[in-house]
Amino acid sequence: MVGQRGRRDGEATPAEPARPRRPMSPKRRPARIPDADNAPTAEMPAVDTNGNGDVVEARAKSIPEAAVARLAVYLRILSGLAEQGATTVSSEELSQAAGVNSAKLRKDLSYLGSYGTRGVGYEVSVLVSQIERILGLTRKHKVAVVGIGNLGHALANYSGFPGRGFPVEALFDLDADLIGVPVGGLPVSHMDDIPRVCAERGISIGVIATPPTAAQSVCDRLVAGGVQCILNFAPVVLQVPPHIEVRKVDLAVELQILSFHVARRADHGGNAGEPDGPEPRNNGRGRGGAGRDGGRGMVVR
Repeated sequence: MVGQRGRRDGEATPAEPARPRRPMSPKRRPARIPDADNAPTAEMPAVDTNGNGDVVEARAKSIPEAAVARLAVYLRILSGLAEQGATTVSSEELSQAAGVNSAKLRKDLSYLGSYGTRGVGYEVSVLVSQIERILGLTRKHKVAVVGIGNLGHALANYSGFPGRGFPVEALFDLDADLIGVPVGGLPVSHMDDIPRVCAERGISIGVIATPPTAAQSVCDRLVAGGVQCILNFAPVVLQVPPHIEVRKVDLAVELQILSFHVARRADHGGNAGEPDGPEPRNNGRGRGGAGRDGGRGMVVR
């Protein structure tokens, strides 16, 4: 009732004798919600490596797309540190190398269950293992490149893909002069064979480097062959089933964005050495975002 609303626990009322206040049991105590960006670092908890993959899957589902893009950047930096023989890295060192503030870095790594060790930082090898697991890099993802023009040739011959777990296993084109010709050690197949070859070789990622008029047809063939993800270099929006992920790379749009920044600096007196604002430039590392043909990051959607 209204008269009882302001009564404290333990106060007497005319109809009720005073009762001693009992200590709140641990179950009733309100849980403290830690601030992952500002909380002091603690011992890094172990990550499930053998068996209960549900833990990793649950964590992966909770990570925002922008954080996923940054995790890929952290992995590249950490892999370089590991190659140089580094065993630990501080949050400040890693955040500076990635171009983010340390609070955001700690927030991103907290999605992995990683909080580092005070005074020591993060173990490079452990962090690499955690990020690779979250990003699904513990197994190889076979790639098919469709459209063996200048861009397709470059992608097929790029040696960096296999070393990062993305071996190119199939090439496709319509040009009769290219069919059967090896590019990067692989013979080029006809586009009509996309569904069969992709299914036989277990292709999970398709790269479309064709003119825009052919992109949708190629996309349909890749989906029919069991491809789950598509990287689209063609300047067109693809129509795909809900379970297919598409990321779009539009280099012309990226150049237009750079043109905007050049023009803005010129309008401010031509001093290209001064940043336009307090926010640091991302140096081409991408802006996160994702979704089916709808995100960014090198205008990657």
